[in-house]
Amino acid sequence: MAERNDFGAFMAGLLVGGAIGAILALLYAPQSGEETRALLREKTTEVKEKAAMSTEEARRKAEEALRELRAKVEELSQVVQERLGEVKEQGSILLEKTTKPLRKESGGEEAAEG
Repeated sequence: MAERNDFGAFMAGLLVGGAIGAILALLYAPQSGEETRALLREKTTEVKEKAAMSTEEARRKAEEALRELRAKVEELSQVVQERLGEVKEQGSILLEKTTKPLRKESGGEEAAEG
């Protein structure tokens, strides 16, 4: 999970750094103000599109991770249910083994015979 957070932070930093670098390059480029503004608008649109694509990709990956997590939880739940059934069965067997000698000692079986 931390890897996904680190990756998201890295991508955000990359996009912001790229945008700042592009803006600075345009501002210091030997062009007219009108050409620079047109280029800024173009680059701004490109950055918005890339950010939207990155956001959609991150959302898709998060949904995929959630589906995988749900599948694993269901699988683990099934294993726990199976183990619980086994433990319950073993507990019943152990209880029967433990109480059988006690019933013999208290005369429970003799009273039933007599």
